[in-house]
Amino acid sequence: MLNLTDREWGAFPLTDIFVIKAGKRLTKSDMKAGKRPFIGATEYGNGITNWVSNSNVSLDSDVLGVNYNGSVVETFYHPYECIFSDDVKRFRLKGRQGNRLVYLFLKTTIIQQKSKYAYGYKFNEERMNKQAILLPIDEQSQPDWAFMEEYIREREEYLIEEYKQCILNRYVIFGGGYYFLLIRRVGKSLSYVVYSQLSNVASA
Repeated sequence: MLNLTDREWGAFPLTDIFVIKAGKRLTKSDMKAGKRPFIGATEYGNGITNWVSNSNVSLDSDVLGVNYNGSVVETFYHPYECIFSDDVKRFRLKGRQGNRLVYLFLKTTIIQQKSKYAYGYKFNEERMNKQAILLPIDEQSQPDWAFMEEYIREREEYLIEEYKQCILNRYVIFGGGYYFLLIRRVGKSLSYVVYSQLSNVASA
């Protein structure tokens, strides 16, 4: 399994790595209920603070949402279509196509800066443009995108397998074919749940 020490690291200004775009103010009184995520400056719920049917110039997908107000520097990956509060900046990779694994690696590197801005030191646009992050580099001293992707892929596969084993060790599985019945002992009582596919155990 890859380790972070397997690569040299270099500092890169955020503006060298990302195209940064603003969100758009949408007041509560103007919100219309719907199924589209509205991304606000929170640290919870993957940044989703409401569900709306509104659309505006901040409509985007496959980007990082980075708070510069509210819960500052908190960062979430948004693969789905959503709109963004004016307290959240949209970060899209500059000059290359991003993917979920690379964005999740970058999310972590950005969040490492959170403590710097936690006490009244605003993560405003000027500081955001000057802020640098550390990234693993290749032999040309450029960001090693392949390493970032593979590093996250390995950790994700490892954690999924660990979770599966944890679930399987706590439950007794009955059945076969398409349906499975899982029985769990909780104290003196038993609880059960039916799954349509064994693979669903990992997401239960």
